[in-house]
Amino acid sequence: MSRSSTETRAAPSAARLKPRGSSQGGLRQYNERVVLQALRLHGPLSGAELARLTHLTAQTISLITKRLLDEGLLIKGELLRGKVGQPSVPLALNPDGAFAIGIKIGRRSLDVLLVDFSGQSRQRLSLDYPFPDPDQLFDEIDLRLTALVKALGRTHAQRIQGIGIAAPLSLGGWQTLLGLAPQRAERWNQIDIRERVAERTKLPVQLVKDTAAACVAELVAGRGRDMRSFLYIFVDTFIGGGLVIDSHLHAGLHGNAGAVGSMSVGRAGGDGLPAQLLGVASLINLEALYRERGLDIGALADERALQPPWREATLEWLRQAAPAIALAVHNAACLLDLEGVIIDGSFGRELLAELLRELDSALRLHSWEGVTIPALLAGTIGSDARAVGGALLPLYAAYAPDSDLFLKIES
Repeated sequence: MSRSSTETRAAPSAARLKPRGSSQGGLRQYNERVVLQALRLHGPLSGAELARLTHLTAQTISLITKRLLDEGLLIKGELLRGKVGQPSVPLALNPDGAFAIGIKIGRRSLDVLLVDFSGQSRQRLSLDYPFPDPDQLFDEIDLRLTALVKALGRTHAQRIQGIGIAAPLSLGGWQTLLGLAPQRAERWNQIDIRERVAERTKLPVQLVKDTAAACVAELVAGRGRDMRSFLYIFVDTFIGGGLVIDSHLHAGLHGNAGAVGSMSVGRAGGDGLPAQLLGVASLINLEALYRERGLDIGALADERALQPPWREATLEWLRQAAPAIALAVHNAACLLDLEGVIIDGSFGRELLAELLRELDSALRLHSWEGVTIPALLAGTIGSDARAVGGALLPLYAAYAPDSDLFLKIES
C-alpha cells in the first residue's frame, strides 16, 4: 500500500460544506436559500455565526432571518450566555416550515415517507410484495398519499413542496435473477412512473434512480457533508450506488454514474459472460441462502443475521460479497481518485458493520501502489435512504441555493 493502514483508513478531515452568499443587490431569494442551507448543514447558529459562514453582512443576515422567521421557516432557540460579547439567540430550521413526500418503489417493497423541513421522517407507510404489480401499486401509492396528507392537517398540508420518487431505472431488469416471467417484468418497461403518480396529485413530482436518491440523502444529511468526492454503495435486493464528484451528485449521460451493480467481477457467469457485481453481492443472494436452509429471510434486517442458525449462511454470503465489492471499489478508486467510499443498505446495522470488516480485509489483498486507498465508512441513513433522498429533491428545488444539489464549499 502507498500509505500506512492508520493513515489511509481514517475518516476524512475536510472542512464542512459551506454555502456562500452575496451582498450584491437582486439576490434576495438566493441569499435566503444560502442562509437556510447553512442552517441545514451546520445546525442552530447565531446571526454572527451565519454572517461569518456565509460571508454576508450582519445587516443582510438580520433582514433575511427576520423574513424567514415571519414566514415560519426558522425558529429561535434559547438565549446563549457566558460567551464573550452580547448574549446571542441561535436560529434553526423550523421542522414544520415545509414538508415533502418521498416514495421508494423497490423490487420487494414500497415505502412512502413524509419528511419535514429539517429532513426528518415524520411518518412512514410501507407495503411488502414479491414483486410490484403495476395494476395495484399506483392505487396503493394513492391510498398512502391520501393518508399522509390527511394526517398532516389542512394547514401543514399546504406546506408540502412536492413528491420525489426513487425507483430503479430498470425495474423489470434482471428477470432471471428475480425468477420472473419475461412478460411480467416487461410491463414495467412500458410505464412512465413519474407520469402515473403525477396523474393522482396536484403536487410537483420528480423521479430519480433509487440508489442515486439514497446517495442524495447521505450527501445532504449524512457523511457526505464532509466529503467532496465519494462512491456510495447501497446493498439491497440488487446492489447499486451513486457517485459524488466535487460535492455534486454526478448522474452521467444516461443516469447510470455510480452503477456499481453492473460492474464486472471478473469471472464467468452462467451465460459465459463475466458476472456482474449484483449477481454476487446483492441481498437476493443472501435471501436464497436463507431459503435453502428454511430460515426466515427477515433476519437480515436485524441482529439475527449474525446469530445461529442464520450466521453460517450470512458468513458464506460475506465471503462471496466482500471480495467482489472490494474489486469494484479498487477499480473505482484507481479511476476516480476517491476521498471515500460510503456503504449502506437495507439490512441491520450489525450486518453492515460485519460487511465493512470483511470489505476492509478484502481491500488489503489488492495492490494500492501508486494509488491512495479511500476511507471506508458506514452510511448513516439506513433502509429509508432512498425515500428520504426522494423527498429531499422537492425541498432542495424550493429552498436550496442550487437545486441540482451542488453545495458550495470553502476554498
